[in-house]
Amino acid sequence: MANKIFLITGCSSGIGRSLAVKLAKQGHRVYASARNIYSLQEIVHENIVPVALDVNDKQQVVGVIEKITYAEGKLDCLINNAGYGEMGPLLEISADKVERQFKTNVFAPLYLVQAATPLLMKSSQASIVNIGSAAGVFSTPFSGVYCASKAAFHSLSEVMRMELAPLGIHVMTVYPGAVSSSFSENASKQLMGVLAPDSLYADVADAIKKRATISKQSPTTPDIFADELIEQMGSPKSPKEIGIGHGSRFMRLSKRVMPIAIREWLLSKKFQLHHVNAKVF
Repeated sequence: MANKIFLITGCSSGIGRSLAVKLAKQGHRVYASARNIYSLQEIVHENIVPVALDVNDKQQVVGVIEKITYAEGKLDCLINNAGYGEMGPLLEISADKVERQFKTNVFAPLYLVQAATPLLMKSSQASIVNIGSAAGVFSTPFSGVYCASKAAFHSLSEVMRMELAPLGIHVMTVYPGAVSSSFSENASKQLMGVLAPDSLYADVADAIKKRATISKQSPTTPDIFADELIEQMGSPKSPKEIGIGHGSRFMRLSKRVMPIAIREWLLSKKFQLHHVNAKVF
């Protein structure tokens, strides 16, 4: 594809970092963002512009869009990659942690799209790539809030695709499967503050930890993921939806064809829900 101007969120590690580096090496101008700009110090390339951006900070969002407007005059592609996940039983996850996940995974990318659209409309080949999750299609125990936030993001992305098409902006929704990143480590750390010693689910704590680190199981590397996504973005018929990463296609297919009773039995067995004992208070 011809050289373009990109804005990518969540470039401190994983998918975002790999996308930024690979696109820059192809000659594209990449505004690589992260909450902590110092985490971008190792991404050094003449085509990469590091920018500090907490996607939940509307003032920073406006500032980044103004920076690109002044320097480039247009934006060809926005990649909404930044995300946050916290695991744990629905009964025991605090309201502020629920709100934080929806704020980061749903509200923030929507606001960024709203802020960036006038700049995207100045491009003759504008696109938005929304990085969702296969977990937003195939919900699993002990990740309910994360799954729900990604499912909501998928719905927004679908509507964006229809509403922005008349404005000349193509929207692609990506459903990653297991991709090696810092997500598992972060989810595990967050879990320590969710599961109490007297939890109703204390007997299956190992299963909950297993869910928090599930992306470590036969993961796709960020580089392989980025290569496939870049190839699809550059295709003359860029897809509207695509699954990339270990398990992504299987999870989406299973949700469509597997009977609910069988799916829930398998998941309950995998996450040891039969070991949860009811307690009388």
